[in-house]
Amino acid sequence: MVAVNAEMGTEEVIVGEAGMSVVLVCRNVSERADEVDWFHGDPGAVPPLFSSNATLPKDARLSLVDNSSLHISALRPQDGGNYTCKEVLNETVQEHRVQLLVASGPSSVTVSISPAATLPNGTVYVDKRDAVMFSCTSNSHPEPTMGWTFQLPSSAPETFTEVNGSSTVYTLQNLSWRFQGNYSCTARNPLSGRSQTSTKELLVYYPPPSVPRCWAQTAQVGLMLQLFCNWPGGYPHPILQWTEDGRDLENSSWVVNATGTGDTHVETLSSSRLFHGKTFKCVGSHILKQEKAEPTCTVQIKAPSLATEPLKTCFVGGTVSLTCQVVESNPPARISWLRNVSQPEVEIQSGGRYLVTQEGSVSNLTIQNCSHDADEGYYVCKAENPVGLKEAYVSLTVKKPVNIVGVVGAVVVLLLLGVLVISGIILYYNPLLCLKGSIFRNQDSNDVFMLVDSDGEEEEEEREEEEVTGNSNVHRVTALVNGNSAQAGSGYHFTESDSNELHSELPTEEVEREERPTTQRPILPFLAEMDGTVGGS
Repeated sequence: MVAVNAEMGTEEVIVGEAGMSVVLVCRNVSERADEVDWFHGDPGAVPPLFSSNATLPKDARLSLVDNSSLHISALRPQDGGNYTCKEVLNETVQEHRVQLLVASGPSSVTVSISPAATLPNGTVYVDKRDAVMFSCTSNSHPEPTMGWTFQLPSSAPETFTEVNGSSTVYTLQNLSWRFQGNYSCTARNPLSGRSQTSTKELLVYYPPPSVPRCWAQTAQVGLMLQLFCNWPGGYPHPILQWTEDGRDLENSSWVVNATGTGDTHVETLSSSRLFHGKTFKCVGSHILKQEKAEPTCTVQIKAPSLATEPLKTCFVGGTVSLTCQVVESNPPARISWLRNVSQPEVEIQSGGRYLVTQEGSVSNLTIQNCSHDADEGYYVCKAENPVGLKEAYVSLTVKKPVNIVGVVGAVVVLLLLGVLVISGIILYYNPLLCLKGSIFRNQDSNDVFMLVDSDGEEEEEEREEEEVTGNSNVHRVTALVNGNSAQAGSGYHFTESDSNELHSELPTEEVEREERPTTQRPILPFLAEMDGTVGGS
């Protein structure tokens, strides 16, 4: 029962809650009052509700306290209203008015989140890609004040909306993990001040964005196969399962160990039943992905295959690299180098003159300061994984270095001998070439001029073309040689009779044209120096 300020025409306001009890006090009543009557309304308009001189009232919930106050138990909403207390003393009447307000609720506060699903423990989860609607309803008289609060784990609650009414609705979009927490709806009765709260724990789920990824590798301890299946990017973690021919691999007898951490599931298998080309499948499932075709990935295991250079050569004191490449292998094979003669079971390690390097699937064995006794022979490239073993042989030949200076000198001598032999052959069969060469080398020979008629130059060129076309054997010599003649390099001598003989072979027109005085033009030296003086008039 709560007393509040009285309204106009009312001396007192009393608030009671439905289902509870309330006492309406008749103020200023005398202990010597003859009669006290209570009315639910104005006196005279309604019959008395209860009288001290009457027998028990019709409503058993009503009773008098101290022969003046009205006690009402198990309040109902319809009990609210104006009450009047009337006192009769020595025929004097006094009245006291009381207003009774009956508050009910709030009750049945219900929180609803949709679209959503519920876990066995009652926790609600939603898909972050959905637009999520939050609603809250309650029963209350009068209408309550309703507010939403959000509380992260280990933090204080935060109120983010408050309305007046019996229901409230709002929508959130693009949820993230930061929206995970407790959502509480509180309804408060404005009359009684009583409140009621309903809370829902919300989880924000999202599936992995892609498909699972699978791979195989060799276990660090022992030659066993490990199958990895990874499907990241979702919340909560997915369920991953390895299968073989449609059967769950985890229940197989050859599974040594099975571990799962977060988004990755690993199966460790014995190599006893493995063979080249065998296929394993990983099947993934997520609480938000309920498609008919579950996302999968497959792994096909393969024995290693190698590619090498079978023959290698190294000079004594030099450096050589032996290369071995794994062309195909799943899981990746471990590559090692061995000697098949001296230490067939001892792996070659980096150190001293040996350097073993590996980049990806290519391994290199570098041998420095090659030795014929220590290094020549066969080397074994060994590639091994849980599926199989492959070996390839590389033959190394160590040679003594070649004398490069001697080889170059011999080649030069051979070239010079070849030039001399070819020159001798040419001079033997064509000695005139030697004569021409001597003329060109003799820079002290006398000047030689050609006498050509400038007016008849064009006619001479046309005549020369006709002579060439007709395969004429006539040679025209139009030269004037001044000075003393010398012996030609080839032993030939030109005398005056030889010169006259050449002139006699020329046509008459040519001789006349040469005898005609013209402007002299320099020409190249004659082929040979003549012993006598050759002249022409």
